[in-house]
Amino acid sequence: MLGDCIENVRQTVPLVHNITNYVTVNDVANVILACGGSPIMSDEPEDVEDITSICGGLNINIGTLNKRSIEGMYRAGAKANELSHVTLLDPVGAGASALRTTTAVGLMDKIEFTVIRGNISEIKTLASGSGTTKGVDADVADAVTEETLNNAVAFAKALSAKTHAIIAITGAIDLVADAERCFVIRNGRPEMGKITGTGCQLSGMMTAFVTANPDAKLEAAAAAVCTMGFAGEIGWSRMQEGEGNSTYRNRIIDAIYNMDGKTLDAGARYEIR
Repeated sequence: MLGDCIENVRQTVPLVHNITNYVTVNDVANVILACGGSPIMSDEPEDVEDITSICGGLNINIGTLNKRSIEGMYRAGAKANELSHVTLLDPVGAGASALRTTTAVGLMDKIEFTVIRGNISEIKTLASGSGTTKGVDADVADAVTEETLNNAVAFAKALSAKTHAIIAITGAIDLVADAERCFVIRNGRPEMGKITGTGCQLSGMMTAFVTANPDAKLEAAAAAVCTMGFAGEIGWSRMQEGEGNSTYRNRIIDAIYNMDGKTLDAGARYEIR
């Protein structure tokens, strides 16, 4: 059951190295703490190899790139691969600029990732090596819907087979796939899109989940997606008159903090294809 995955995070307290974007770095740290992990943030090239060495997982997020952080990503990724650590790539805005696209594609070429997590436009950009996105939001035409679901599942499985990574595509319907199986997840609230960085938070949390569940990586990645989506549902149900997206962000983090395996198993809504 997926609930075992969050219980394993709380029991093992995985240390996660995050090279993530400056917009959401504090929230990423708090979500990792809320789910039971322990975060470290560092993107200085002279620092990242030592930090990665003491961690069990590495979360690379390209949301606010600069030359220094890009070098840090490559060095940390190489060290993580050398140590057989969990590695996750969040290609924020891939396709929106040449720098983001070439950096994401280059990282995939040089680093073996355990998980690649993004919206459908970002993931399709990586699959083709080029593409277009509107900021960091998925193109409407690329949205995973009930009508496009079968093709999207096939695409995710095929890309997993090609990259040897778990592919996590998040949106109104979430997909978490390896080459053989795909979790189709329907947790979440549309209002989560009004909060900056729920995807970035998910990537940090997913790295913690996968690190804590080495023998069930696909289930762990799916459990992280269900945890975030279900926390969004719980947080929204507790909103009061006059509260807005800032309060909603905190309520989501609180819901994750209070989540246990039994609660997750009761609230997770998914099927496997």
